[in-house]
Amino acid sequence: MTGPGRRSSTFTRLLRHGFTDPSAAERLLDGGELAAVRNDPVLLEALGRTADPDLALHGLVRLLEAQPGATARRELLDTVIAAKPLRDRLLGVLGASAALVDHLARHPRDWEALVTYEPRDLHPGVEEFERGLAEADDPVSLRVAYRRCLLSIAARDVCGTTDVAETAAELADLATATLRAALALARAAAPDDAALCRLAVIAMGKCGGHELNYVSDVDVIFVAEAVEGADEGKALRAATKLASHMMRICSETTVEGSIWPVDANLRPEGRNGPLVRTLSSHLAYYQRWAKTWEFQALLKARPVAGDLELGEEYVAAVGPMVWQAAERENFVADVQKMRRRVVENIPAAEVERELKLGPGGLRDVEFAVQLLQLVHGRADASLRSGTTLNALQALAAGGYVGRTDAVQLDDAYRFLRSMEHRIQLYRLRRTHLVPEDESDQRRLGRSLGLRSDPVVELNREWKRHAAVVRRLHEKLFYRPLLDAVAQLGPSEARLSTVAARERLVALGYADPAAALRHLEALASGVSRKAAIQRTLLPVLLGWFADSADPDAGLLNFRKVSDALGKTPWYLRLLRDEGAAAENLARVLSAGRLAPDLLMRAPEAVALLGDGDGGRGGLEPRGRRALEQEILAAVGRADGAVQAVTAARGVRRRELFRTAAADIVGSYGTESQPAEADQGALVDLVGGAVSDLTAATLAGTLRAVVRAGWGDTLPTRFAIIGMGRFGGHELGYGSDADVVFVHEAREGVGEEEAARAAAAVVAEMRRLLQLPSADPPLLVDADLRPEGKSGPLVRTLKSYEAYYRRWSLVWESQALLRAEPVAGDEELAGRFMELVDPLRYPRGGLGEEAVREIRRLKARMESERLPRGSDPKLHTKLGPGGLSDVEWTVQLLQMRHGAEEPGLRTTRTRAALAAARDAGLLSEEDAATLDEAWVLATRVRNAVMLVRGRAGDTFPSDVRELGAVGRYLGYGPGRVGDMLDDYRRTARRARTVVDELFYGG
Repeated sequence: MTGPGRRSSTFTRLLRHGFTDPSAAERLLDGGELAAVRNDPVLLEALGRTADPDLALHGLVRLLEAQPGATARRELLDTVIAAKPLRDRLLGVLGASAALVDHLARHPRDWEALVTYEPRDLHPGVEEFERGLAEADDPVSLRVAYRRCLLSIAARDVCGTTDVAETAAELADLATATLRAALALARAAAPDDAALCRLAVIAMGKCGGHELNYVSDVDVIFVAEAVEGADEGKALRAATKLASHMMRICSETTVEGSIWPVDANLRPEGRNGPLVRTLSSHLAYYQRWAKTWEFQALLKARPVAGDLELGEEYVAAVGPMVWQAAERENFVADVQKMRRRVVENIPAAEVERELKLGPGGLRDVEFAVQLLQLVHGRADASLRSGTTLNALQALAAGGYVGRTDAVQLDDAYRFLRSMEHRIQLYRLRRTHLVPEDESDQRRLGRSLGLRSDPVVELNREWKRHAAVVRRLHEKLFYRPLLDAVAQLGPSEARLSTVAARERLVALGYADPAAALRHLEALASGVSRKAAIQRTLLPVLLGWFADSADPDAGLLNFRKVSDALGKTPWYLRLLRDEGAAAENLARVLSAGRLAPDLLMRAPEAVALLGDGDGGRGGLEPRGRRALEQEILAAVGRADGAVQAVTAARGVRRRELFRTAAADIVGSYGTESQPAEADQGALVDLVGGAVSDLTAATLAGTLRAVVRAGWGDTLPTRFAIIGMGRFGGHELGYGSDADVVFVHEAREGVGEEEAARAAAAVVAEMRRLLQLPSADPPLLVDADLRPEGKSGPLVRTLKSYEAYYRRWSLVWESQALLRAEPVAGDEELAGRFMELVDPLRYPRGGLGEEAVREIRRLKARMESERLPRGSDPKLHTKLGPGGLSDVEWTVQLLQMRHGAEEPGLRTTRTRAALAAARDAGLLSEEDAATLDEAWVLATRVRNAVMLVRGRAGDTFPSDVRELGAVGRYLGYGPGRVGDMLDDYRRTARRARTVVDELFYGG
């Protein structure tokens, strides 16, 4: 049959067999040698089984055309048609690798390497590959022989004769044989150097672990010794020449391409260290200076070339140090930091496509397995394998990893490695990125046996396996801890108590015995509550371990669970709402304040749920809503004590809400990264605590007046916030700085009004400080006229008389923060009208007033700084601290506030921004002062959160200092960086203060 009908039939068959360009395929089949077999169903079916039938057909045509003559072409074609093993191997390679098609086109007789089909050919070892490379007598012929051997490995791989682990092992064996051949060439080129030294090549990384990729750097370390009678210096120089020559042979690119780069950067001191060292030099480095990651890398060390006896001595010598690495300080933190650094260095545009390094990628499995090996391999030699899958199997057999978890991770790792292999095989390029092009994804999916809808199936399977891997931190590291304390069936392998304690120590738990008791109390038994806890705890343990005090986090979680364990919504909230469990873990392990607030009212855990918005139930409530709730509670109470107790209860709950929002915003969560704008967190805390304090005072005032005088007090009464309170900048432990003002009602005598006002003040202060489960609110009126010597409360006329006759410059400065917070709004408004001319004097400050302010500031610096404290780390009075910034801003307000409306604010940051906008200081100076003020405020908030009591300097306790660092965004081991950064920020701010406040 000829003509359109035949073409239509062929076109349809080609589509059915997976060709994406049937027209081009028809043209290739119609020409040359293939015309005679174009209708052979065997050929089309074989092409249709390849990853890319179009590529396979095109490669077959190229290979036929490259054959030296018609006889050779006919021989190849007859073998392809008649010999199924060869057909599947050859076409499989042609359809999966454009790079190997190019190789066969350059070396057309290399297809014969696929003809043999003997038992030894199924799984060749190093010796077999050495025979395949034996004829190579120069670097170019070695590259050709290497590709020929690679061809046979790829053929077995794409035909399914070997699985991914066997393929990786074969690639490592081929690399071993190649390193030996390259070293032999280097030695032959420099026999005098070879005679002076013993040189051993130690494989590291994937080659050392017997799990190499198609295209990968081959990591090595070189060890050398002088031969007997030779000078050591000369021997090392000779060994270095040999090692360098060997590396060039493998790495240099020619028309045949390169073999692969040989990377020696895992050696001591990395690229800055000598390429070759003696064994004793290696040991001295590892004993004194090596970092944790270097011992982790040595897990895979394996002698592969050169003097194997020396190589075995090296591995035997460093082995004990590898298995003691877990005892190093900050061991787990160092390993986790290295993993985070890897992820952080991935370009943002590539994270989602990164098969190896990205979240849920191959490196996640490898890091977790290696971490467990280093922790438990000290006592269990069965775990000391350099091969990831073998180590994972051993971990499961020993009970260190759940069997189901191990199977799932084995499957995920094999699938991801298979993807990586097939991606690299196509062009023989070193890449771990999943291709974006649909045709590339189609070929990749088909190469993995996904044929119905290759692109859709590939992405679905990839995401499914990556999701499994993303849970590996929980599955591999934490869950077996629960198996150690939970009631398991007798047939289940479980982590021993000793091993569980080892793991807890490695995670940073200071008291593993107590931690195990907490786990047993929470997770043992067959109740539904215990079952849910066993689901939650593996994740929570990881979050606790990510804090500076894991023990406190676990202890606090047990306390909350004991208090709420019988409440039906508690565990359901943690299990079902994504944010709740992580928020709780962060809050419970970040310090003392938030857990103490929570323990007094555990039901506040409900605030940690998803809710609405980014922080869910943690968004601070506004002042109006808080006042309404407190006033309503006061209205329902019997008597002033009960009323203020209710108000203080609301205050405790809202303090917890604010502290939790601050902690979660500072630490971040998996779904919500840490706040980028630290100033926003400072404003959140200052505004929320100030609004809450104002609402609490309003409620307390209402309760006291109602209890003592019914509906109407004999005098009008207002509370004016001062200091940080008036500036909306209160911290968790701040007192409420205020002044009280009153004015007798019509028909009421001055004496009666004064007694009533004084009684109100005294009762409010008493009730707010009564011992109870709620934190006290201290009301400080020392900023009133005459300070502690003056009356607690004055009439408006008395304030007017005092300020007109006797007011000092510091009192005018203090009034910059004055703002009404509770009581009679009209009276408060008249008080503000009274003080405005004092704090924003028309014409600014005179020179004498400026000098007085500077003298006061200097005296405060010299007299009030606590003895023995480091001035450079004192956040309030130290150079560049809060006082420096605030007095500088306040001096600008008093000098220019009358002319610049923007400066008439009680808030430091707002006034600083207004001064910048008015041109009173430069953009750079304003940013410097703002940064210093925000950092100092955050340190003070952190100290309160961590210690549960206020402080103006960094804690001396190591664990508390670490917790402050974590709050500020510094990871484990970076406390020194935090202190250096604070000093640097404060020093820069002090330079600006010297210029602006002291006039240079």
